[in-house]
Amino acid sequence: MRSKIFNDPVYGFMSIPYGLILDLIDHPYFQRLRRIRQLGLASYVYPGALHTRFHHALGALHLMQQSIEVLRSKGVDISDEEAEGAAVAILLHDVGHGPFSHALEHTLVEMHHEDLSSLLMEDLNRHFKGRLSLALDIFTDRYPQKFLHQLVSGQLDMDRMDYLNRDSFFTGVSEGVIGYDRIIKMLAVHDGELVVEEKGIYSIEKFLIARRLMYWQVYLHKTGVTAEQMLIHTLRRARELALQGVQLEVPRHLGWFLYRKNGHTHDPEELMRHFTLLDDNDVTAAIKYWSEAEDFTLSYLSRGLLDRRLMRLEWHDHPVSPKRIEQIRHAVQEQFGEQALVEHFVYHGAVSNRSYDESTEQIKILFKNNRVCPISECSDVPLFTKLVTKHYLCYPKQLELI
Repeated sequence: MRSKIFNDPVYGFMSIPYGLILDLIDHPYFQRLRRIRQLGLASYVYPGALHTRFHHALGALHLMQQSIEVLRSKGVDISDEEAEGAAVAILLHDVGHGPFSHALEHTLVEMHHEDLSSLLMEDLNRHFKGRLSLALDIFTDRYPQKFLHQLVSGQLDMDRMDYLNRDSFFTGVSEGVIGYDRIIKMLAVHDGELVVEEKGIYSIEKFLIARRLMYWQVYLHKTGVTAEQMLIHTLRRARELALQGVQLEVPRHLGWFLYRKNGHTHDPEELMRHFTLLDDNDVTAAIKYWSEAEDFTLSYLSRGLLDRRLMRLEWHDHPVSPKRIEQIRHAVQEQFGEQALVEHFVYHGAVSNRSYDESTEQIKILFKNNRVCPISECSDVPLFTKLVTKHYLCYPKQLELI
């Protein structure tokens, strides 16, 4: 079968067969992912973190192809249709992601990116005359072969396998490097579920440790959290002004979301049309425009993002005391006056991570005697199953505090 070659900096040459998968890659919905950064605002911390969701989706597809090949070599019955369905599902798993990671999900778009991905996949299924039906069943876990869904979305899915490798590569954070090739070689299927052969247990332990380190060192880095909160509040302030009738300079498709009325039901096709024409460039352009806005709060936040003059963030082990929050709010009013809306200058909250959540789905180890055991019962290293929560408080750096 003829195939197209992609040269990837992480895996080298990746081969993709001509046909449905390549047609999907060429579709505008997927090409939009070239304009969506994988790590949002992480480049404020790691300047090399400029890779896109397009990179990530192709990488995850490559790993899926390898996994299917390994499982087939071990006697797992996977038809060509099932292999293609799993490949399509992983290729399109992030197609519903909006600009700058999850920032828009907190402000202008009321749907989760996974729900948007399902909607876009259904639209593509209509366009391709039902050829994505199996992929949709796998993606939504309706297909009886459960292990195929686990390869797309599970404790050891190809999504996690690629983003840990790729994000560590582009950030330079070597703690995130995992033995993805060995893990894939150790995959097997037992009673219809994905398992790992006992020889791979140490690679799984390294995988879980790497995931924990990457979350606190990259995904939840304090500067990244600060920048995302500033972006969320920038969009919220722009939305407040838009609903007050203030005419802001804004790219057209972002403006559609900004100016639509609360509670107004829009045609789903119209919503999808605007969403699929929205990318990081629209938000970046809006921030440049708003840095010169008449509204002090909007211009202050936008200039901060544009010039990397970010808020200060304090980590706390416990929720921030109301007294401390009030002290900061008072200091903001003292320094900036009534022109500053305090709720957009002082914000607090919490971020949480659990490296391995055995309550949702367990990683299972297959021993030579055909016994299957959850990794939590056969590993002799900490698996970090405890939910770790850090509380934060953000405020302008230039405040004169006691």
